[in-house]
Amino acid sequence: MSLRKIDASAIVPLVEYGKQRGERRKRIAEIKKDRRMEVGPYATFYFECYETMLHQVHEMLFIEKGGDEQLPDELAAYNPLIPQGSELVATVMFEIDDPVRRTQVLATLGGIEDRAFLRVGGETIRGIAEEDQERSRDDGKASSVQFIRFPFTSAEIAVFKSGAGDVVVGFDHPNYGHMAVMTAAVRKALARDFD
Repeated sequence: MSLRKIDASAIVPLVEYGKQRGERRKRIAEIKKDRRMEVGPYATFYFECYETMLHQVHEMLFIEKGGDEQLPDELAAYNPLIPQGSELVATVMFEIDDPVRRTQVLATLGGIEDRAFLRVGGETIRGIAEEDQERSRDDGKASSVQFIRFPFTSAEIAVFKSGAGDVVVGFDHPNYGHMAVMTAAVRKALARDFD
């Protein structure tokens, strides 16, 4: 079972974190490699957990150096992205290097945050976009970063953890209808997010 919430006592002092940063970054890279999936030509799902969010909070504090005053905002931003035992949570990034192409593609993907799904054992689990801010603008342009949670029933969790059949991750957006089968390594890593 994973931890479900970061509190202030988990935060390493800035000076100490600076000394540990290189080693911590290597360790988190190892964790993250089995928590990511590419879907189609542009989208990558980064499935979050306590460890990835704890790393993100530390990095934000280290880079921005806002100290104790900054910590509550970082905890408020990143704690909601930690799965709570019956869900998976992903940061979905549309990664397009060329800025002109990125603008063109994102302009066609309005509402994509509501078109993500996981398919487990024949059941489709619709993604629910985080409501912290608008992810598609009124002009139809999607944000290049989306935060999406996938709520599971206990039966869907059992199938996911069993390893039987395929888990498919995808979008059914009219301009981005792509899917990918989750690897066994990713599925095993994500199974630990459930109670």
